[in-house]
Amino acid sequence: MMKIIVDAFGGDNAPLAPVQGSVEAHKEYGVDIILTGDEAVIKKTAAENNLSLDGIEIVHAPDVFTNDDQPSTIRSKAKANTSMAVGFQLLKDGKGDAFISAGNSGALGAGAMFLIKRIKGIQRVAFAPVMPNMNSYFMLIDSGVNTDVRPKALQQFAMMGSIYMNKVMGFENPRVGLANVGAEEHKGDTLRQESYALLKETPSINFVGNVEGRDIPLDGADVVVCDGFTGNMILKTYEGVAIALMKKIKGVFTKNIKTKLAAAAVMKEFKEMKNSMDSDEIGGAPVLGCTKPVFKAHGSAKAKTIKNAIRVTMDYVNNNVIASITEALREIDDTQNEGE
Repeated sequence: MMKIIVDAFGGDNAPLAPVQGSVEAHKEYGVDIILTGDEAVIKKTAAENNLSLDGIEIVHAPDVFTNDDQPSTIRSKAKANTSMAVGFQLLKDGKGDAFISAGNSGALGAGAMFLIKRIKGIQRVAFAPVMPNMNSYFMLIDSGVNTDVRPKALQQFAMMGSIYMNKVMGFENPRVGLANVGAEEHKGDTLRQESYALLKETPSINFVGNVEGRDIPLDGADVVVCDGFTGNMILKTYEGVAIALMKKIKGVFTKNIKTKLAAAAVMKEFKEMKNSMDSDEIGGAPVLGCTKPVFKAHGSAKAKTIKNAIRVTMDYVNNNVIASITEALREIDDTQNEGE
């Protein structure tokens, strides 16, 4: 039986959202859950919300790793009793198959890299959220862990993202694009130009060239590759535009009686469009490149988010993504060694 470790005190809506999401996932998917956090508070939260903890194990962790804590301290003795650090330790010790947290993003990335460790040969781990676009979804990798990278790391991001989108999201031969300031091959700085040349010669990916910012939401690629600084700017801008657009539309629909009547006529279709762009449906973003599955849920994760994060994490484990990354990395290295 698969066992997923969930940080019960990570995120703005903890502990209720992680607890409720875990309970719902256990009922719907039959997966065993380990919750890390203050045992008394978890049990009290469950009781107050009529949530059964059957199939849920609690591992006591009295402290919380906050968003104000320095990410690097996740490895320190001072933070060893936080719900996030205890979750990492359980994963490292083989007590669970994967770890999910909606807590401090920097700490989760640092823990994945230094506590769980990188796959041998992988230069950097990367946050890889799957986000909605005009037609379906795309992955943005890296979205914040690595602000300074080399072309080899971007090549590895492309390979890992392609494997995830194929095996977990069901994309056949995912299109890989390099985020850049122009579509032409010569555009961008030295990192982008050298990365383009490397990606073009990578046989295991379907590289479609540079992707400009405006083309990302228009389904320009299934995997958008970039350094973490660029990726985080894209991610936050994307989220901000979506929020602003939804508020603008709501403002139009509630402006007067005429627009309210129009809204009533298209409300079903509008809700369908809104649901298709709901990040809660995806649930979690994998931290790709580490030796065991680590997933990041959004800081504002609701119970629904956590439940869906558990679902995609289960798909990640069942589809042996880490083994596929290890094999693809070996093939890339063999190909490049032959060319030298």
